[in-house]
Parts: sequence; structure tokens; C-alpha cells
Amino acid sequence: MSAAATGTEAMAARSERARKREEAAIARKYMGRVPWEMVAWGLGNFVLWLSIWPLTLAGILPLWAAFVLSTVSITICYLPSHEAQHSIIATEGSPLRWLNELVGHVSTIPLLLPYRIAWITHKQHHAHANDPELDPDHGNKGDTWWQAAWHGIEARQFGARDGYRNALKRSDDPDLGKALREGTILSLSYYAILTTLAWTGFALEAALIWWLPRHIAMTYIQIFLSWAPHHPMEETGRYRDTRAWKSPVGTILSLGMEYHVVHHLFPRIPLFQTGPAYYELRALLDERGCPNDRPD
Repeated sequence: MSAAATGTEAMAARSERARKREEAAIARKYMGRVPWEMVAWGLGNFVLWLSIWPLTLAGILPLWAAFVLSTVSITICYLPSHEAQHSIIATEGSPLRWLNELVGHVSTIPLLLPYRIAWITHKQHHAHANDPELDPDHGNKGDTWWQAAWHGIEARQFGARDGYRNALKRSDDPDLGKALREGTILSLSYYAILTTLAWTGFALEAALIWWLPRHIAMTYIQIFLSWAPHHPMEETGRYRDTRAWKSPVGTILSLGMEYHVVHHLFPRIPLFQTGPAYYELRALLDERGCPNDRPD
């Protein structure tokens, strides 16, 4: 190898290190604060969902309104837990760690998704995004959003091939046993509650406050948190496995996922900061050829 070629490679390596330092310096501006809005969102939304039950069973809240409120509540319950999964609320060993774990565990109870199971499978998604064998979210792939929705529904059927179950089987996480016990307790409690409600004359309430809203929420979450940010789910690698995109329903209805590329690059940035971080990082990401479907 010639001296010129060696010099070019060294310059490229230094340039890459400099670029990564610049990206990290920008990202650090958006890390470190406690996202109190997510704490309020996670715990407050859970209290709201709980309150739907007595208000409906007492005849104060019409069942149609309970169905709408419960569907919205369960649909938005995952994001606070997602912040906790990444220790954004508080890192291990910090004084507020208990709050991080509380939000993580409580907020996804209506979704029937145990916090530890969510984290174990989500770690594998980050490590293997878009890998057809190792990414637990890859089953949500589809050419269109309705194909992705249908694949998600199929995966929830009894006996179906489910990437999340396979991810748990592959996991060597030390908390796996605890996660599976928690998942079993939550599932048995769910079926016991629904069965009791049905036996006591509240089958319709059970179906429209929990069973159906949960399935609608699961589909919505899979479309906007899994399919849309990674579509078409064909490329792998740190700067290629997700994208910035412009949602036709806006940032709020797409659950803030238009800037999901920032989350994959810097998972400790809170959700509400991914937008500002993206615009400051955009020039650097464009230089790298990160997938970008945002016209602005």
C-alpha cells in the first residue's frame, strides 16, 4: 500500500472520529433532564384508565364514551414506559430510579405488556433493527400500513410465529425469569378480570373497555412505532435502519415517531427532544445518507 493511500485512510478515520464527536456533542445538549411530562403522562394516564371502570359500571359514563377514552388511553400508554426502558427518567443507582421503574411498570398495564418483557425484546430490536431473523419487530413489515397492521393481528393469534416470543427464547438477560413471571401474573389477572366481569353481567363492558381497545391500540402502536419509522425494513446498520419521515397525520397522531432516527442513534434523548435534536443533527445525518423522507 502506498504512503498516499495510507495517508488518505488516516485522514478519513480522523474525519469520521470528528464527525462522531460533533454528533455526540449535539446529542448531549438534549440529554440529562428528567422528562417530568412523561412521568405525569404515564402515571396520570393510568389513573385516567382506571377511573373509566367505576364511572362506566356506575352508569355515569356512557359505554361508547368509555370505549373511545379507553382506546385513546391504551394507545398512548406505551411511550412513558419506553422512556423508562431506556432509563431516561432516571439511571440505575440514581435517587429517582424508583420513579423510572414505577412509570415503566405501571404505564403499560392496560396494554398487557410487562415492563421487563418490553425492555428485553426492545433491546434486541435496537441491536438488530430490520434483521429478518433477530429483530422482534420485523414481523410488522409490509408494503403498506394495512399490510403491516394485518401482519400484527396475525402474530397475535394463538400458535402464530411471533418475533417477540422468539426474542425471549433467545435472550440471556438475567431478569428473564422475573420478566416471565410478571408476564404470567399479568396475563392471568387479565383473563380472571374479564371472566369475572362476564359472569357478573358486564361482558360488553369488559370487551369495550379493555379487550377491543387493547387490540386497536396494539395495531396503532405497531404501525407508528415499528412499521412507519423503519419502512421498508430492508437496510441494517446504525445510520440506515431507520429514517426521518413526514407523517400524513402529523407528529402528535404519529406518536412523535417522525424523528425516530434520533432515538436509534441516541436512545437517551427524551421523546419530546428528538425533534429539536433532529434539526440540529440533520446536516450531519444527510452527509451520511441517512434515510430522510422529510421535505422540510
